Amino acid sequence: MQQLSFIFILSICFGLTNLQSQEKQNLRYLALGDSYTIGEKVEHKNRWPVQLTKALNKAEIEVQETLIIAQTGWRTDDLLKAIEKNSVKGKFDLVSLLIGVNNQYQDKEISQYKEEFESLVKEAIAKSKTGAKGVFVVSIPDYGVTPFVKKERDKIRKEIKNYNRIARKISKKFKVAFINITPISVKAKRDKSLLAEDNLHPSAKMYAQWVKKIKPVVVKMCKKL
Repeated sequence: MQQLSFIFILSICFGLTNLQSQEKQNLRYLALGDSYTIGEKVEHKNRWPVQLTKALNKAEIEVQETLIIAQTGWRTDDLLKAIEKNSVKGKFDLVSLLIGVNNQYQDKEISQYKEEFESLVKEAIAKSKTGAKGVFVVSIPDYGVTPFVKKERDKIRKEIKNYNRIARKISKKFKVAFINITPISVKAKRDKSLLAEDNLHPSAKMYAQWVKKIKPVVVKMCKKL
């Protein structure tokens, strides 16, 4: 009788382990953006989406695939065209969006940003397995504090702030997580180690600080997937 009880308990334990193994998912992650997402002037391993993937894996949230659709210089309209042309198969567990700095830099109408950013949020939600629950938006960094900028620093700061205000509002409208990394970017004013060799884009060190801010939000999201 004791032996039968032991076998029964062992069977339950094995069943639970097997169930947990089945529940463990290998996630797919899609990162949409511009130079900040593609990691201009840093190695592939130091791009923030790649650093985030590594951090999630360490937290036992296994990301099987990280796909980046981004390019230096892209505006919101460029990203929309790229998504349309890119034949990405299937849907993703996580989708991130960081875009808009080139709209501001190239003096495009902010109304254009507002309209196209909303379209991009909708695209991100459409590519997410769980809709808005699997999407997060990252704020635009303030590049006005970098040595690359020689004038109009206040103008850049105010415009970036306005762009981020719009991004936050649209994110809220569609119930998408909004993560504000802009205060981290401002630290580059006094700490040049946070900048890449071009004195404009973030270094691996700054991206690591972004990930530290982003990770808790994404971990919480993953628990609800």
